[in-house]
Amino acid sequence: MTQQMRTRSLGTAGEELVVSAIGLGCMGMTQSYGPNPGNRDDMIALLRGAVDRGVTSFDTAEVYGPYANEELIGEALAPVRDQVVVATKFGFSFDDDGRQTGLVSRPEQVRAAVEGSLRRLRTDVIDLLYQHRVNPDVPIEETAGAVKELIEAGKVRHFGMSEAAASTIRRAHAVQPVTALQSEYSLWHRTVEAEVLPTLDELGIGLVPYSPLGKGFLTGTVDASTTFAAGDIRAGIPRFTEANRAANLALVDLLGEIAGQLDATPGQVALAWLLAQRPSVVPIPGTRRVERLEENAAAADLDLSAADLERIEAAAASIAVQGARYPDHLERMTGL
Repeated sequence: MTQQMRTRSLGTAGEELVVSAIGLGCMGMTQSYGPNPGNRDDMIALLRGAVDRGVTSFDTAEVYGPYANEELIGEALAPVRDQVVVATKFGFSFDDDGRQTGLVSRPEQVRAAVEGSLRRLRTDVIDLLYQHRVNPDVPIEETAGAVKELIEAGKVRHFGMSEAAASTIRRAHAVQPVTALQSEYSLWHRTVEAEVLPTLDELGIGLVPYSPLGKGFLTGTVDASTTFAAGDIRAGIPRFTEANRAANLALVDLLGEIAGQLDATPGQVALAWLLAQRPSVVPIPGTRRVERLEENAAAADLDLSAADLERIEAAAASIAVQGARYPDHLERMTGL
Protein backbone atom coordinates (compact mmCIF):
# COMPACT_ATOMS: atom_id res chain seq x y z
CA MET A 1 0.00 0.00 0.00
CA THR A 2 1.33 3.42 -0.94
CA GLN A 3 1.93 5.70 2.03
CA GLN A 4 0.94 9.34 2.01
CA MET A 5 3.34 12.20 2.69
CA ARG A 6 2.57 15.82 3.38
CA THR A 7 2.62 17.89 0.21
CA ARG A 8 3.87 21.34 -0.70
CA SER A 9 3.32 23.70 -3.63
CA LEU A 10 6.02 25.20 -5.79
CA GLY A 11 5.28 28.41 -7.67
CA THR A 12 2.30 30.70 -7.51
CA ALA A 13 2.42 32.21 -11.00
CA GLY A 14 0.08 30.07 -13.05
CA GLU A 15 -0.56 26.43 -12.14
CA GLU A 16 1.07 25.40 -8.88
CA LEU A 17 3.23 22.30 -8.83
CA VAL A 18 2.24 20.06 -5.91
CA VAL A 19 4.93 17.67 -4.68
CA SER A 20 5.80 15.61 -1.62
CA ALA A 21 7.41 17.64 1.17
CA ILE A 22 10.58 15.58 0.76
CA GLY A 23 11.74 14.70 -2.74
CA LEU A 24 14.49 12.39 -3.95
CA GLY A 25 17.69 13.60 -5.56
CA CYS A 26 18.77 10.83 -7.91
CA MET A 27 22.26 11.93 -9.03
CA GLY A 28 24.15 9.65 -6.64
CA MET A 29 22.50 6.56 -8.09
CA THR A 30 24.80 6.76 -11.10
CA GLN A 31 27.72 9.00 -10.13
CA SER A 32 29.68 11.21 -7.71
CA TYR A 33 29.67 9.17 -4.50
CA GLY A 34 32.02 6.31 -5.27
CA PRO A 35 31.17 2.78 -6.40
CA ASN A 36 27.47 2.11 -6.49
CA PRO A 37 26.63 -0.30 -3.64
CA GLY A 38 23.88 -1.94 -5.66
CA ASN A 39 23.15 -2.89 -9.23
CA ARG A 40 20.65 -1.28 -11.57
CA ASP A 41 17.82 -3.49 -10.35
CA ASP A 42 18.54 -2.34 -6.78
CA MET A 43 18.26 1.29 -7.81
CA ILE A 44 15.03 0.66 -9.70
CA ALA A 45 13.62 -1.06 -6.63
CA LEU A 46 14.71 1.89 -4.48
CA LEU A 47 13.03 4.40 -6.79
CA ARG A 48 9.78 2.46 -6.83
CA GLY A 49 10.06 1.98 -3.07
CA ALA A 50 10.27 5.76 -2.74
CA VAL A 51 6.91 6.07 -4.48
CA ASP A 52 5.48 3.49 -2.08
CA ARG A 53 6.69 5.65 0.80
CA GLY A 54 4.92 8.77 -0.48
CA VAL A 55 7.73 10.46 -2.40
CA THR A 56 6.32 12.04 -5.55
CA SER A 57 9.17 14.34 -6.61
CA PHE A 58 12.25 12.94 -8.40
CA ASP A 59 15.21 15.00 -9.55
CA THR A 60 17.62 14.08 -12.35
CA ALA A 61 19.61 15.79 -15.14
CA GLU A 62 21.07 14.96 -18.52
CA VAL A 63 24.57 15.65 -17.16
CA TYR A 64 24.29 12.93 -14.52
CA GLY A 65 26.19 10.20 -16.31
CA PRO A 66 25.75 11.89 -18.70
CA TYR A 67 22.37 10.50 -19.70
CA ALA A 68 22.54 7.32 -17.58
CA ASN A 69 20.59 8.82 -14.69
CA GLU A 70 17.69 9.93 -16.88
CA GLU A 71 17.59 6.46 -18.44
CA LEU A 72 17.45 4.88 -14.99
CA ILE A 73 14.67 7.21 -13.84
CA GLY A 74 12.74 6.65 -17.05
CA GLU A 75 12.81 2.89 -16.66
CA ALA A 76 12.06 2.87 -12.94
CA LEU A 77 9.17 5.32 -12.97
CA ALA A 78 7.48 4.32 -16.23
CA PRO A 79 4.90 2.10 -14.43
CA VAL A 80 3.98 4.93 -12.04
CA ARG A 81 4.55 7.92 -14.30
CA ASP A 82 1.11 9.38 -13.61
CA GLN A 83 1.79 9.38 -9.85
CA VAL A 84 5.06 11.31 -9.84
CA VAL A 85 6.68 14.62 -10.74
CA VAL A 86 9.91 14.28 -12.70
CA ALA A 87 12.37 17.17 -12.84
CA THR A 88 15.39 17.25 -15.12
CA LYS A 89 17.96 19.81 -16.24
CA PHE A 90 19.73 21.07 -19.35
CA GLY A 91 22.72 23.34 -19.67
CA PHE A 92 25.93 21.45 -20.47
CA SER A 93 27.64 20.28 -23.67
CA PHE A 94 29.60 17.04 -23.89
CA ASP A 95 32.31 15.51 -26.05
CA ASP A 96 32.09 12.04 -27.59
CA ASP A 97 33.39 10.50 -24.36
CA GLY A 98 30.72 12.16 -22.24
CA ARG A 99 32.98 14.76 -20.67
CA GLN A 100 31.56 18.23 -20.03
CA THR A 101 32.88 20.77 -22.51
CA GLY A 102 31.00 23.90 -21.53
CA LEU A 103 27.70 25.61 -20.81
CA VAL A 104 24.89 25.76 -23.37
CA SER A 105 21.51 27.48 -23.24
CA ARG A 106 20.70 28.81 -26.70
CA PRO A 107 17.12 28.07 -27.81
CA GLU A 108 18.10 25.38 -30.32
CA GLN A 109 20.26 23.70 -27.66
CA VAL A 110 17.43 23.78 -25.12
CA ARG A 111 15.05 22.19 -27.62
CA ALA A 112 17.54 19.46 -28.50
CA ALA A 113 18.22 18.72 -24.83
CA VAL A 114 14.51 18.40 -24.10
CA GLU A 115 13.97 15.95 -26.95
CA GLY A 116 16.75 13.79 -25.58
CA SER A 117 15.43 13.97 -22.04
CA LEU A 118 11.89 13.09 -23.12
CA ARG A 119 13.20 10.01 -24.89
CA ARG A 120 15.37 8.83 -22.01
CA LEU A 121 12.70 9.54 -19.40
CA ARG A 122 10.10 7.61 -21.46
CA THR A 123 7.59 10.40 -21.15
CA ASP A 124 5.68 12.88 -23.28
CA VAL A 125 6.19 15.82 -20.94
CA ILE A 126 8.78 17.01 -18.42
CA ASP A 127 7.07 18.22 -15.27
CA LEU A 128 9.82 20.63 -14.20
CA LEU A 129 12.67 21.69 -16.50
CA TYR A 130 15.63 23.46 -14.89
CA GLN A 131 18.39 25.43 -16.50
CA HIS A 132 21.22 23.64 -14.70
CA ARG A 133 23.62 26.57 -14.67
CA VAL A 134 23.20 30.07 -16.05
CA ASN A 135 25.23 30.60 -19.22
CA PRO A 136 26.66 34.14 -19.10
CA ASP A 137 27.12 34.12 -22.88
CA VAL A 138 23.40 33.70 -23.59
CA PRO A 139 20.85 36.31 -22.48
CA ILE A 140 18.60 34.65 -19.94
CA GLU A 141 15.61 36.08 -21.79
CA GLU A 142 16.45 33.89 -24.80
CA THR A 143 16.67 30.76 -22.67
CA ALA A 144 13.47 31.53 -20.80
CA GLY A 145 11.75 32.23 -24.11
CA ALA A 146 12.78 28.82 -25.42
CA VAL A 147 11.34 27.12 -22.35
CA LYS A 148 8.17 29.18 -22.73
CA GLU A 149 7.76 27.81 -26.25
CA LEU A 150 8.28 24.26 -25.00
CA ILE A 151 5.61 24.81 -22.35
CA GLU A 152 3.22 26.13 -24.99
CA ALA A 153 4.00 23.05 -27.10
CA GLY A 154 3.06 20.76 -24.21
CA LYS A 155 6.53 19.24 -23.81
CA VAL A 156 7.31 20.96 -20.50
CA ARG A 157 4.99 21.94 -17.65
CA HIS A 158 7.12 24.18 -15.42
CA PHE A 159 10.31 26.22 -15.69
CA GLY A 160 13.04 26.08 -13.06
CA MET A 161 16.49 27.54 -12.57
CA SER A 162 19.49 26.35 -10.58
CA GLU A 163 22.12 28.34 -8.67
CA ALA A 164 20.91 31.59 -10.25
CA ALA A 165 21.36 35.07 -8.80
CA ALA A 166 18.36 37.18 -7.77
CA SER A 167 18.70 39.61 -10.68
CA THR A 168 18.88 36.77 -13.21
CA ILE A 169 15.83 35.12 -11.71
CA ARG A 170 13.87 38.34 -12.08
CA ARG A 171 14.80 38.70 -15.75
CA ALA A 172 13.86 35.12 -16.54
CA HIS A 173 10.62 35.30 -14.56
CA ALA A 174 9.51 38.32 -16.59
CA VAL A 175 9.61 36.17 -19.74
CA GLN A 176 8.39 32.84 -18.38
CA PRO A 177 7.25 32.48 -14.76
CA VAL A 178 9.75 30.44 -12.78
CA THR A 179 8.18 27.74 -10.62
CA ALA A 180 11.23 26.67 -8.62
CA LEU A 181 14.83 27.51 -7.97
CA GLN A 182 17.18 24.68 -7.12
CA SER A 183 20.19 25.76 -5.09
CA GLU A 184 22.33 24.35 -2.33
CA TYR A 185 20.79 25.22 1.02
CA SER A 186 21.29 23.67 4.42
CA LEU A 187 22.50 24.55 7.88
CA TRP A 188 26.01 24.54 6.53
CA HIS A 189 25.43 26.57 3.38
CA ARG A 190 23.04 29.51 3.67
CA THR A 191 24.12 31.93 0.92
CA VAL A 192 20.61 32.04 -0.61
CA GLU A 193 19.20 33.69 2.49
CA ALA A 194 20.70 37.11 1.75
CA GLU A 195 19.17 38.04 -1.62
CA VAL A 196 17.74 34.97 -3.33
CA LEU A 197 15.15 33.86 -0.77
CA PRO A 198 13.55 37.33 -0.46
CA THR A 199 13.30 37.43 -4.27
CA LEU A 200 11.64 34.03 -4.36
CA ASP A 201 9.18 35.14 -1.70
CA GLU A 202 8.32 38.26 -3.67
CA LEU A 203 7.84 36.43 -6.97
CA GLY A 204 6.12 33.35 -5.57
CA ILE A 205 8.86 30.89 -6.53
CA GLY A 206 9.56 27.71 -4.59
CA LEU A 207 13.00 26.63 -3.40
CA VAL A 208 14.30 23.10 -3.91
CA PRO A 209 17.45 22.69 -1.80
CA TYR A 210 19.96 20.19 -3.13
CA SER A 211 22.57 18.73 -0.77
CA PRO A 212 20.20 19.52 2.13
CA LEU A 213 22.25 17.17 4.32
CA GLY A 214 25.59 18.72 3.41
CA LYS A 215 26.55 15.82 1.12
CA GLY A 216 25.99 13.47 4.01
CA PHE A 217 27.94 15.39 6.64
CA LEU A 218 24.90 16.55 8.58
CA THR A 219 23.69 12.98 9.08
CA GLY A 220 26.48 12.33 11.55
CA THR A 221 27.85 9.44 9.50
CA VAL A 222 30.97 11.35 8.37
CA ASP A 223 33.77 12.39 10.70
CA ALA A 224 37.45 13.31 10.59
CA SER A 225 38.46 9.65 10.21
CA THR A 226 36.17 8.87 7.26
CA THR A 227 37.91 7.59 4.13
CA PHE A 228 36.21 8.37 0.82
CA ALA A 229 36.13 5.74 -1.90
CA ALA A 230 37.54 6.27 -5.38
CA GLY A 231 35.17 8.42 -7.42
CA ASP A 232 33.63 10.14 -4.38
CA ILE A 233 33.48 13.87 -5.14
CA ARG A 234 33.84 14.74 -1.47
CA ALA A 235 37.51 13.78 -1.59
CA GLY A 236 38.14 16.88 -3.70
CA ILE A 237 35.94 19.34 -1.81
CA PRO A 238 37.76 21.73 0.57
CA ARG A 239 35.04 21.45 3.21
CA PHE A 240 35.74 17.71 3.42
CA THR A 241 39.45 17.82 4.20
CA GLU A 242 40.28 15.96 7.39
CA ALA A 243 40.97 19.16 9.31
CA ASN A 244 37.80 20.87 8.16
CA ARG A 245 35.68 17.83 8.92
CA ALA A 246 37.04 17.81 12.45
CA ALA A 247 36.24 21.51 12.88
CA ASN A 248 32.76 21.20 11.36
CA LEU A 249 31.63 18.41 13.67
CA ALA A 250 30.40 21.07 16.10
CA LEU A 251 27.40 21.60 13.85
CA VAL A 252 26.66 17.87 13.74
CA ASP A 253 26.98 17.65 17.52
CA LEU A 254 24.31 20.35 17.81
CA LEU A 255 21.95 18.41 15.54
CA GLY A 256 22.64 15.20 17.41
CA GLU A 257 21.82 16.77 20.76
CA ILE A 258 18.47 18.07 19.54
CA ALA A 259 17.73 14.83 17.70
CA GLY A 260 18.24 12.86 20.90
CA GLN A 261 15.59 14.93 22.63
CA LEU A 262 13.12 14.45 19.77
CA ASP A 263 13.69 10.73 19.18
CA ALA A 264 14.96 11.61 15.72
CA THR A 265 18.26 11.52 13.83
CA PRO A 266 20.59 14.44 13.06
CA GLY A 267 19.66 14.21 9.38
CA GLN A 268 15.97 14.40 10.17
CA VAL A 269 16.50 17.52 12.26
CA ALA A 270 18.49 19.11 9.43
CA LEU A 271 15.67 18.39 6.97
CA ALA A 272 12.97 19.52 9.40
CA TRP A 273 14.87 22.78 9.89
CA LEU A 274 14.71 23.39 6.14
CA LEU A 275 11.00 22.58 5.99
CA ALA A 276 10.40 25.04 8.82
CA GLN A 277 12.00 27.94 6.92
CA ARG A 278 9.15 28.34 4.44
CA PRO A 279 6.15 26.31 3.22
CA SER A 280 7.57 26.54 -0.31
CA VAL A 281 10.85 24.76 0.52
CA VAL A 282 11.13 21.16 -0.74
CA PRO A 283 14.46 19.44 0.01
CA ILE A 284 15.69 16.64 -2.26
CA PRO A 285 18.14 14.51 -0.25
CA GLY A 286 19.76 11.75 -2.26
CA THR A 287 20.43 8.20 -1.19
CA ARG A 288 21.10 4.71 -2.50
CA ARG A 289 19.90 2.89 0.61
CA VAL A 290 16.36 1.97 1.67
CA GLU A 291 17.01 2.68 5.34
CA ARG A 292 18.20 6.20 4.56
CA LEU A 293 15.24 6.74 2.22
CA GLU A 294 12.86 5.84 5.03
CA GLU A 295 14.72 8.06 7.49
CA ASN A 296 14.59 11.05 5.15
CA ALA A 297 10.90 10.55 4.30
CA ALA A 298 10.01 10.46 8.00
CA ALA A 299 11.49 13.95 8.42
CA ALA A 300 8.37 15.32 6.72
CA ASP A 301 6.48 14.56 9.94
CA LEU A 302 9.04 16.06 12.32
CA ASP A 303 7.74 19.42 13.51
CA LEU A 304 10.33 21.54 15.28
CA SER A 305 9.01 23.88 17.94
CA ALA A 306 9.77 27.58 18.00
CA ALA A 307 12.12 26.88 20.89
CA ASP A 308 13.90 24.19 18.88
CA LEU A 309 14.34 26.53 15.95
CA GLU A 310 15.60 29.37 18.15
CA ARG A 311 18.12 27.05 19.73
CA ILE A 312 19.36 25.77 16.40
CA GLU A 313 19.63 29.31 15.05
CA ALA A 314 21.53 30.60 18.04
CA ALA A 315 23.97 27.70 18.09
CA ALA A 316 24.47 27.67 14.31
CA ALA A 317 25.25 31.39 14.36
CA SER A 318 28.15 30.70 16.69
CA ILE A 319 29.63 27.97 14.51
CA ALA A 320 31.73 29.06 11.53
CA VAL A 321 31.72 26.30 8.91
CA GLN A 322 35.26 25.68 7.70
CA GLY A 323 36.23 25.15 4.06
CA ALA A 324 34.70 26.10 0.71
CA ARG A 325 31.75 24.07 -0.53
CA TYR A 326 33.34 23.53 -3.96
CA PRO A 327 36.76 23.73 -5.58
CA ASP A 328 37.24 27.09 -7.33
CA HIS A 329 36.52 25.82 -10.87
CA LEU A 330 33.12 24.49 -9.80
CA GLU A 331 32.21 27.49 -7.66
CA ARG A 332 32.78 29.76 -10.67
CA MET A 333 29.99 27.91 -12.49
CA THR A 334 27.38 29.04 -10.01
CA GLY A 335 25.48 32.25 -10.58
CA LEU A 336 25.36 33.43 -6.98
